[in-house]
Amino acid sequence: MGDEIHNCVFSDEDTQEYFKKLHAETELLKTWFANGRFTDDTAMGGIEQEAWIIDQEYRPSPENQYLIETLQSEFLSPELAKFNIELNVTPQILQADGLRKIHTELAQLWAKCEKVLEPKALRLQMIGILPTVCDDDLVVGNMSSMNRYAALNEQILKSRQGKPLQLDIVGKEHLCRTHADVMLESAATSFQIHRQIPLSQAVRYYNAAIFLSAPMVAIGANSPSLFGKNLWDETRIPLFEQAVEVGGYGHAIAGPIRRVSFGSGYARKSMFECFIENIVHYPILLPELLLDPVEKLSHLRLHNGTIWRWNRPLIGFNQHNVPHLRVEHRVVSAGPTIADEMANTAFFYGLQEYYANCVDVPEDILEFAHAKTNFYLAAQHGLSAKVTWLGSKSVKLNHLILDELCDKAKLGLEKLSIDKKDIDYYLGIIRARASNQQNGSSWQRRFIEKHGKDQQELAAQYWENQRSEKPVHEWII
Repeated sequence: MGDEIHNCVFSDEDTQEYFKKLHAETELLKTWFANGRFTDDTAMGGIEQEAWIIDQEYRPSPENQYLIETLQSEFLSPELAKFNIELNVTPQILQADGLRKIHTELAQLWAKCEKVLEPKALRLQMIGILPTVCDDDLVVGNMSSMNRYAALNEQILKSRQGKPLQLDIVGKEHLCRTHADVMLESAATSFQIHRQIPLSQAVRYYNAAIFLSAPMVAIGANSPSLFGKNLWDETRIPLFEQAVEVGGYGHAIAGPIRRVSFGSGYARKSMFECFIENIVHYPILLPELLLDPVEKLSHLRLHNGTIWRWNRPLIGFNQHNVPHLRVEHRVVSAGPTIADEMANTAFFYGLQEYYANCVDVPEDILEFAHAKTNFYLAAQHGLSAKVTWLGSKSVKLNHLILDELCDKAKLGLEKLSIDKKDIDYYLGIIRARASNQQNGSSWQRRFIEKHGKDQQELAAQYWENQRSEKPVHEWII
């Protein structure tokens, strides 16, 4: 959920002063967009890997601080819960062997983490929702020891006037729960894909990420259940939206604009529109007053980090302090293997590159309302979902991926000059997964149909398959 802050408690005066700084930084950002201040020359990519720390019983183990303190790596950071961890890698130029470099570095860091955990009989698991996680795990006592998390929990509950969070997910079965804090969010982990984009085409790249969210969430679905209930193909989506359910101004708990959402529309003329929406519609959650100069945009970036669009615009800086624009694509689940995750990454980069540069503007053809409906249908039904695609045709997602999207992703990756062998390898995984309709969610469901609802055995067999490093389409039930 972001970088650490120094305070947990804030006054009304803090919020008022923060808003002044946020307004000043937003005005500066406006001039940067108008004057082309952003670096515009390099296609860079990166990822964030969230994972579970588990014990020998395949249950969550609250040991992320042990792992961080032992390994002493700048590429590790705690997540909301002590049993979750985030792994990062060095961003790479998206050309030649750039994807392979990300793959290799992530695999090496993963192996180092597992080696550190081994003496304590602990393991890492990459999966959207751990089958063995229980309501009793999702308590404040398991919250990571960061001021940021304590403050977010307090501020979100304050925004709800103390009303508990209601989890109500209707899938193949029905799950209802009431929770007193934000720890429900820690029941899900993701694999986030970052792409630095050129200012001149930022709107096209950002909008492409939005309408590509439906095929992306379907091909990478890996969280079909929670607390033993068979729900959506990607249950992470409603779980996260309801676990941090806070609306905009006026105590609008349920919206219409929520802090976790698909967004309110495509960008029209500039990605700056997102940052205007941030300041106009979203109350400040973490009014941490910082001493950085206005050019760092520290308050703007902190505020943006408390608004969780499934496709989030980001401002970053290179080593020369020149700002750049990024899109953080947040829809994909963690796992089942690094090969699967990198295949998802290649698929996204290729499609985004293709659609952001094609002559016909796809977002002029596919209305935002259809893109949004497609996303939730895909999260519910995965590869079997029928969606409205370009040209207003209704198509089953696995057919769309096989008949059209893989070819377009290949063209996009070729435009980026990615090595041919890597294009063939990663898109081969996507084709195979769509062909036999076995992603992480469908494998888990088929396992339960054959072996029954033994969540521990499911997690154990999943871990063994993950350790084999075979892509999920090759996993045997």
